[in-house]
Amino acid sequence: MSSVPKNKIELQKAITLAFDKVLADYLSIPAEMSRKIGVTGNVKGTEISVNDTIAYLIGWGELVIKWYALKSKGEPVNFPETGYKWNELGQLVQSFHSQYHQWTYEKLLMEFKVTIANILLLVESLDNKKLYDESWYEHYTLAKMIQFNTSSAMINMRAKVIKFKKINHIK
Repeated sequence: MSSVPKNKIELQKAITLAFDKVLADYLSIPAEMSRKIGVTGNVKGTEISVNDTIAYLIGWGELVIKWYALKSKGEPVNFPETGYKWNELGQLVQSFHSQYHQWTYEKLLMEFKVTIANILLLVESLDNKKLYDESWYEHYTLAKMIQFNTSSAMINMRAKVIKFKKINHIK
């Protein structure tokens, strides 16, 4: 499989593979370590917790689902999110951290599983034409928007989580 999915099957595999790998890493981290600051944040010079990394992945996954739901009803979509511009992604990410801050590690992991299951259901419901052959947002296809915000985000976050595990001697 190429690094960039070129069809529905490859997209499903990319999401599933990235999810399975990052979930295994999350499951190896004790809950009592999940709030420890020490994961490189997406905003330059910041560190976040493992919980925040999950909130990040949930937040982007939920936005993809929201974007698709609104667009498929012919309603306007405020990309990336209402109240945020593309050059304000750091603030948007902070809002994800805040939204899920009080959640337990177990609840975050469960919500992450549900979010990815919903993304996979969305992909399953669409054909290659809808996913890859039509511009969906500016010059991006729907598949590219899904990939950016799911498999690519999980791969990126997993590298940071692995580094956190190594520094904290978590097997």
